[in-house]
Amino acid sequence: MRVLGIDPGISCTGYGVLELKNNIIHLIELGVIRTSPKDTMPVRLRTIFEGVSEVIASLEPHEMAVETVFVGKNVQSALKLGHARGAAIIAGAIANLNVREFSPKEVKQNISGTGNATKEQVQFMVKSILKLDKIPKPNDATDAVAIALSLLQTLKFRNAIKK
Repeated sequence: MRVLGIDPGISCTGYGVLELKNNIIHLIELGVIRTSPKDTMPVRLRTIFEGVSEVIASLEPHEMAVETVFVGKNVQSALKLGHARGAAIIAGAIANLNVREFSPKEVKQNISGTGNATKEQVQFMVKSILKLDKIPKPNDATDAVAIALSLLQTLKFRNAIKK
């Protein structure tokens, strides 16, 4: 099974593709889709949509996971994040992927065992689970890999319950 994790952002959207094969998780690819702050919002959203669509077309994931919006003090930032999420989700929907959503707290819980884990703890767990020599960079891509891992953990758990 191949899954795509998306860490949405209007200036930088991270992505990570993992594959579960013979009960071993392999990192297929990670990266970021960057938009220019000089571009209008519609152009930036098109860039995200096209970038996610290209990743889906070239790496052919079976499912997709996207992080939900976290509303902090800045409502404008949350709205922009929501737009970026929408562009990514539409790309997955058009490709007929089952798109699942995880809150930041759920991702932390699924990866590290605690919903209050720090960013560094989650990054360390990504490195450990995937048996990597170092923490992948950039951070947005590492976060996307954590989201993809969260999806795989959830799917493995659900399959275990079914059995």
